[in-house]
Formats: sequence, C-alpha cells, structure tokens
Amino acid sequence: MTTTSVKRMPAENGVSGWEAISKRSLPVRSLEGNVTADWLIIGAGFAGLSAARRLLQLRPDDKIVVLDASEVGKGTSGRNSGFMIDVPHNLSSSEYSSGGLDATRLEMAQNRTAIAFAKEAADEYGMSPETFDPAGKINAAATARGMKLNVSFGQSLRSAGEKHMFFDAAEMREITGSDYYLGGLFTPGAVLIQPADYVRAFAAGLSHRLDIFEHSPVISLTRENGAWIAASTRGKVTAPNVILGVNGHITDFGHFGGRLMHIFAYASMTAPFSAENLGRKVMGRDKWALLPADAMGATVRKITTDGQSRIVIRTKYTYETAITVSDRRMAKMAEEHRSSLDARFPGLKDIPFEHSWAGRLCLSRNHVPAFGEIEDGLYSACCENGLGTVKSTLAGMMAAELATGTASRHLEQYMDHAAPSRLPPEPFAWLGINSVIRLQELRAGREG
Repeated sequence: MTTTSVKRMPAENGVSGWEAISKRSLPVRSLEGNVTADWLIIGAGFAGLSAARRLLQLRPDDKIVVLDASEVGKGTSGRNSGFMIDVPHNLSSSEYSSGGLDATRLEMAQNRTAIAFAKEAADEYGMSPETFDPAGKINAAATARGMKLNVSFGQSLRSAGEKHMFFDAAEMREITGSDYYLGGLFTPGAVLIQPADYVRAFAAGLSHRLDIFEHSPVISLTRENGAWIAASTRGKVTAPNVILGVNGHITDFGHFGGRLMHIFAYASMTAPFSAENLGRKVMGRDKWALLPADAMGATVRKITTDGQSRIVIRTKYTYETAITVSDRRMAKMAEEHRSSLDARFPGLKDIPFEHSWAGRLCLSRNHVPAFGEIEDGLYSACCENGLGTVKSTLAGMMAAELATGTASRHLEQYMDHAAPSRLPPEPFAWLGINSVIRLQELRAGREG
C-alpha cells in the first residue's frame, strides 16, 4: 500500500469577475460517505470535465465521479480571459512562434480538435452565444514593434494557408472606440467564452449522467489492492482508475516536482456602463476581444449584456512558489490595470473596477504537457502552458482515450513529446524567471 498526502489545497486570489456575474443552475453537492466508482476524476475544470465527457462517450455504462476542492467556476478555469485559440500563441515567450510549418499545422489541428469537442458540448448543453461565441479574435498592436510582430505572424499564417485580415488604426478605432492601437490582425477561428458560465454549463450538462462533488478536496491518495482510494474531508472514493485534471497542482500530488512553473496572471473587470450614461465618450462595438501583439502585453475584452458593457483587462505576470499572493500585490496589480485601461479609454476614468483577481498558469520549461500514466491506473492531464481552455480540453480528452486503451491518431500525435524538463533549483528559478518576465514586460512597453 502506498499513500500520498496532498501537500496544499487550491486557493483563490480575489473574486473573478467572470464568476461574480455568472449564474449557475447546478446545485452544490459535497461528498458524504464512501463511494465506489469505475473512474475518479480529480478537478472540475477544462481538463477534468472534458475527460468526463470523453469517458461517457467511450464507456457509457461506467460509473464516473468528479471531485473538486472548490466550486465549479471559482478556480482557475473561471479566471482566464476566455479565449479558445486555434492558431499558435505561446505565453512562455514574448514572440509568436510556429516552430516550423509542420509543427504549426499539428498544433492548430490539435487546438481545433479541442474546439470542436467544446462546440459539441456547447450545443448539447444549450450554451448561449454569450457563453460560447465563435467570433474570432484580434491581435492588437500599440507600438511599431507590435506592428512588426503582427506582420511576422501574418506571414506565418499565410505560409500555413490560414485566413487572416489586417486592420489599420482607423478600423481598430471603429471596433474598440480607442485610438490607442496602430493596427490589428484578425483570425476567425478563435472562440470567445464566458469561462465561468462555460464550465458551469458543462458541469450541469454532465451531472445527469455522473456525480460531481464540490467542496470535496482530496487530502490523500492511496493505492491498495489494485484500486485507488481518494480521501476527502467527509468521505472517500474508491476507483481502479484516476485522472488528475488539476493543472499545476499536480506537484502537490507528488508528481513532476521541480519541473513546472506556476505563473500568476492578473486581471480586472470594470463595473457595468452604457454609452448613454457616459455621454457617448466610449464608442466602438458592443463586444470585441484583443490579444496583445506582444504576448506579454495586455489582453482586453469588451462584453455587453442588456445594454450594459464591461471591460476586462489582463496584464502583468509573476512567478511564485506560494499558492497565493499578498493583498498588497493584488492592489499593486489593480493599479497597473487602472493605468493600462485609462491609457486606452480615458473616457472610462470614472468607471471603477468591480473585481480584480489572479489565476495560476502552469508552464513547463520546454513547453510540453505533464501528461500520461504516471502510476498504475493514475493518469495526468496537466500543465496547459498558458492556453488552458484548449490545451486542457485536449489533455482531458486524450487522458480518457489513453486510460481506456482507445487508439486514435490524435492520441498518438499528442503522446509524441518529451517529459517536462527540470527547472533550476530555488531561489535561482524564482530570480531567473521573474527577471525574464520583467524584461519582457519592459520590452512590451505600450502593449502592456
């Protein structure tokens, strides 16, 4: 018998605006007592829910249980910017990089496989256009360097035969209502989601066929007599097969230690406003979505519901070894967001931020997932490398196929990667990674 005690529980930093404005239809249930299942999935985010859906397709008669330490939509899956991106976008560097045409095409094919899977779920579970919107996205450039990066990105897209469209400054002003941007590059294949609504609707759709228990953290995982026993605070789940969809928390389960970077990304959402009550100071379309031409710049989205708009801005990153950051750090990042937003939209100076929050990204040094069968009957679908919406969706799908012995071309291609490489020891990793982040943010300049 072997037992692993889980070192740390997930924790939230601030209230995600997406979660705050989201409504859930699924009642909260917690694990009470002892349960036996065919499959246990730990984590009810993109990876865990996708693994559950794929298992239902492959093993419709099996009993599946999902445990989550928090509530669906409160954790990392409800804290991102809500882009499901099909074309390569690498947050581990400050450049867009294709890594060669064949690698680019493979990555796009994998991302689109995940997006197609998500679309099927969105259709089946009745998600609204506000929750799942295949509207595309714009890489926005605010500097000459950003414009050059967009040109280079466009050349890569053209070489791959991908549709794209350039916008000039006037077109960006018409779209956003801001004269901050010099140009943009539109790609049509991205899907915009309201991330908290998406994972909640996904969980609600699954709940008719499996059990989802929230506020049920796994505090230990034991292998005994060919089965896994996951102990929570008020019960246990016994299953021969376990899929871990916990992203960077995989290290707290005792796996991939010293190999994964935990990067905090910071975001803020304004209070609602309308063009009328601002005296038409902020024009532009009702909704749009901007990624920065320099990946270390600011991601900005405008959403509108019932005539009321909000702007969400995400910028600034830190590498941390702790599970949370200080209130002082959160306040400093909110100040940075305020400056960034005011520079783009001076007409919004009187509109306060209603929510500011942080979420943890997981990156590996060589930009590969923490994936595979890590012990008998224990599977990892972790480390999304900055694109959790699509990468974690795909990882969950692939983990279900691997665990059920389902052969597929997608799985064969997905498995063709090295293991995550080792990081330097602390404190050198902390010093080095944060130094690189700061330098890249300085180079991004007005893109941030």
